[in-house]
Amino acid sequence: MDKQTLSPVQLAAYIDHTLLKADATVRDIERLCAEARENHFYSVCVNGSWVSPAVHFLEGTDVKVASVVGFPLGAMASDVKRFETEAAIDEGAQEIDVVLNIGRLKDGDNKYILRELRDVVEAADERTVKVILETCFLTRDEKIRACELVVESGARFVKTSTGFGPAGATAEDVKLMREMVGPKFGVKASGGVRDGRTALAMIAAGATRLGTSASVAIVKGLSEAGAGGY
Repeated sequence: MDKQTLSPVQLAAYIDHTLLKADATVRDIERLCAEARENHFYSVCVNGSWVSPAVHFLEGTDVKVASVVGFPLGAMASDVKRFETEAAIDEGAQEIDVVLNIGRLKDGDNKYILRELRDVVEAADERTVKVILETCFLTRDEKIRACELVVESGARFVKTSTGFGPAGATAEDVKLMREMVGPKFGVKASGGVRDGRTALAMIAAGATRLGTSASVAIVKGLSEAGAGGY
């Protein structure tokens, strides 16, 4: 995408406005949703216990509610991830962001990974599933294999990071992920996307969604600078 033609409104439509801190309160979630409504972000992304309040605060809007699953480590039992997905869907979640089991990937246990992801996709009942790879822990070959498994699982997105690891998204990783999943599959850049310049770089590299808690500042900064002003 040509960043010179990307307006603040267009950029906002890429953004999952995110709040995943352990100390988030219902007032924080209400504020998150108000910001999402005002700026027309694509979605809010919250922990499972906040799905129902977020759905309530966003009633009557086009803003979707996404819930994280297996967050942030991805190392819990597969049945737990499936149940967590079912619970989030029952509460009204429209998208699921699930963390890949990194250790199992490193062990080369492709069957385990694929079975677990297919379980989550099934539990999501045709809602969009994004799979978080936590790329900072992976080799290039592991990133490639993870992308292949995600595509095979029936999920719809690969996602770089939780934002809770030692490093977040890079344009290089986004580009590699885009190359591996092809032009029509979703790629979400998340972790360390805090300004307009970084956001536009991720989109240029192939991201079709951005996860960030700095959404308002990003869109405001682009608006003040003028479209493509970074």
